[in-house]
Amino acid sequence: MRNKNGLVCMTLGLLLLLAAGGLTGYNMWDENRADQSAGIAFRALQASIDRTGETELPEEILPAYQIDPRVEMPVEEVDGNYYVGTISIPALDLELPVLNEWSYPNLKIGPCRYYGSAYLNNMIIAAHNYKRHFGQLASLTVGDLIRFTDMDGNVFQYSVAAMEQLRPNQTRDMLDANSYGGYDLTLFTCTIGGQQRLTVRCVREEQAQA
Repeated sequence: MRNKNGLVCMTLGLLLLLAAGGLTGYNMWDENRADQSAGIAFRALQASIDRTGETELPEEILPAYQIDPRVEMPVEEVDGNYYVGTISIPALDLELPVLNEWSYPNLKIGPCRYYGSAYLNNMIIAAHNYKRHFGQLASLTVGDLIRFTDMDGNVFQYSVAAMEQLRPNQTRDMLDANSYGGYDLTLFTCTIGGQQRLTVRCVREEQAQA
């Protein structure tokens, strides 16, 4: 009986090791897939933004969002997905596309606009904690620069002002800090295990420019 029990334990242990190895392999594949997908979209969006920048408005003509910040942010379609712009985080060597709307399937492609608008200084961007998405946000420090570029080529520059962790049910706290707390941009992602939301609060550095 003892030998039989030992064999059962060894078999279960082996199965658990195989399962763990399979999960690790899947996670690595999934991160690589997400990295490649985001890279393709970013390059396509950057090319579109560059083309837009070739036709500059006369200096006396203000961008539409400066006339009415409530105007909808323009979107661009790439491979059936709709994007609102790109985000650059030099301290993390990241350049990523930002999808127009948040959803679980969209998060597996790239960062998503969770709420708000860059024009109203209340935008919130969410992303998975993939290493090449928002998985390194914890490495940011106060003062680090973040740039968001919309599809008209307007650049919005921010600096990190504060970092905090919120529980998944603290949705109101996530939103209110942007609407009433003096922050102009928020980035967030899940911590390992998904128990908390690592949240990076940012303020505008300068006026957006075309």
